[in-house]
Amino acid sequence: MMSDAKNTRVTVIPCLRYRNAPAAIEWLCQAFGFEKQFVAANEDGSIAHAQLTFGNGMIMLGSATDSEFGHLMKQPDEIGGAETQCAYLIVSDADAIYTRAKAAGAQIAIEIKDEDYGGRGFSCRDPEGHLWNFGTYDPW
Repeated sequence: MMSDAKNTRVTVIPCLRYRNAPAAIEWLCQAFGFEKQFVAANEDGSIAHAQLTFGNGMIMLGSATDSEFGHLMKQPDEIGGAETQCAYLIVSDADAIYTRAKAAGAQIAIEIKDEDYGGRGFSCRDPEGHLWNFGTYDPW
């Protein structure tokens, strides 16, 4: 059976929107260790498109806007702090990322722990309330 996925480095890239995308980019790099691969700013300082890498993974993000795509998304504080999806990042040392995220002010949603299915991890929220999961469990 032929795969519909393109033969490329990564085939799934989470996309997020932030009210203050420039600040979110800096925070994600400081707190979680993302690296800026590409950032395109608008004339008003908002972010049209950004690509942040983490190992061989990537997220894309931009400023929350009143646009066709923007109307399809809600920020966590607009829906009672809930999320309908989140990202899981595979890390070699969950305790180190936990310490780094906590020092940067991440709100810990689920404390770091060893999981019954293997691995060690935790869940936290960034300054705009998006949920992030980090763990050593690697399903591959």
